[in-house]
Amino acid sequence: MKKNSQYILTLEPLTLARIGKIISNNEHIVLGQDCINRVKVNREYLEAKISQDNKTIYGINTGFGSLCNTIIPQKGLEDLQRNLVLSHSCGTGLVIPQHIAKIVLLLKIKNLSLGYSGVRVSLVERLLKMYNADMIPELFEMGSLGASGDLAPLAHLAATMLGEGFVYHNGERISAQTGLDRLGVDQFVLGAKEGLALLNGTQFSTGYALHEVLEANRLLSLANHTAVMSMDAFMCSVDPLDADIHRVRNQRGQINVAAEIRGLLQGTQLAGHGKYSVQDPYSFRCVPQVHGASNDAITYVSDIVEREINAVTDNPNVFDEEDKILSGGNFHAQPIALALDFLAIALSELGSISERRTYVLLGANRELPAFLIDDVGLNSGMMILQYTAASIASQNKQLCTPASVDSIISCNGQEDHVSMAANAGTKCYRVLQNLKSLIAIELILAAQAKDFRKGMKSGFKIESMHASFRSTVPFIKSDMYIKNLIVGAEEFVEKWNA
Repeated sequence: MKKNSQYILTLEPLTLARIGKIISNNEHIVLGQDCINRVKVNREYLEAKISQDNKTIYGINTGFGSLCNTIIPQKGLEDLQRNLVLSHSCGTGLVIPQHIAKIVLLLKIKNLSLGYSGVRVSLVERLLKMYNADMIPELFEMGSLGASGDLAPLAHLAATMLGEGFVYHNGERISAQTGLDRLGVDQFVLGAKEGLALLNGTQFSTGYALHEVLEANRLLSLANHTAVMSMDAFMCSVDPLDADIHRVRNQRGQINVAAEIRGLLQGTQLAGHGKYSVQDPYSFRCVPQVHGASNDAITYVSDIVEREINAVTDNPNVFDEEDKILSGGNFHAQPIALALDFLAIALSELGSISERRTYVLLGANRELPAFLIDDVGLNSGMMILQYTAASIASQNKQLCTPASVDSIISCNGQEDHVSMAANAGTKCYRVLQNLKSLIAIELILAAQAKDFRKGMKSGFKIESMHASFRSTVPFIKSDMYIKNLIVGAEEFVEKWNA
């Protein structure tokens, strides 16, 4: 795959916007000299500590979890790390999307490059070589409890460096050993602490969270655009959008959404007509309040995720300048778990209110034909699209049962409270995908309804969006194989950018 540009990874924090560009532009990553120096000094300090025969350090010359009091002799330290990776590679379930697995790999590189994990520069460089070559580890949905790190999925990532498991190279599934051969490298021999550094951490959960929050910001704007097309088609009042209404509520997300909608309505000949009702249904009238609340939730989650991508989340942490090696709990993904559960609810609500607008548009209201089709009866039109939307919206509500409220004791009682952040991430991903389908369905109906308002135009931006949508999804005059409309609309949603 062609690399468009190069990004030098430094000790400076990555913003969501910057990491979004790295991902979308498929940028080639280079390890900055400050990271190289930091990692090198940190490793030298750790090796000096390990050489002291009387020094016991968790996970370096001890067993893991409840085996923390089992001392490992010096000659077994490399085997200890390899055995850790192999024994923890027990993920199951669906293979996660390759674009998310690549994000996980990127976040692990960022985490280790901060220089508090005691790894060698050569380990970070090997991960970089895989990332830049699009050699993406095959990871599985199930296996992480979201504490002690995302152990099972990250073990599968680490195992590919040892020639175990499978990778995807430019989309082709091959054995990890074949991948190493293509890279022209040998199986990586893990040094003391390095297997543990790879497995400990929240990068699996955070990788999902990062993808989801970036998409959430994009889809929020698309949901606003789609709602405005529906408002136009339904010829809604614009009074509920008045800035003074939102000023006195003083909710930032609501104020932002109302302002965006007012901008999208500029130039419309439809919304604001005022001939049909003093008040519109909530699903139209309360878009700023509902979408705005989701906006605030997405902002909160964005902040949590941005902190986590720049965090050190393995254990133990090596502080060479302070002359300390401390065993703690930064691998516990509770911040990400709570944020992901909140994000799932926020996304589900965007879909829930979208489905309600879908329902209203089909109801033969305000001189629109029933089910948005001529010769209704002979034609069923868009009737069953609302059934599909209702099914999806219902599943999203079910998926919003929080994962973070659950905890199951593991590791012989040593690990007695876990976050379940990985499960929060994978189910939030399903909510996100479902939201795309719900927006796609509303777009089909909003565009169809707008076309029945012949001779009357929407605002300039909505007219442009409608024209673009019509290049993919046609107006229908009579019943057709409607799945084709859904496919086209979902493709439009996937590619759309404001």
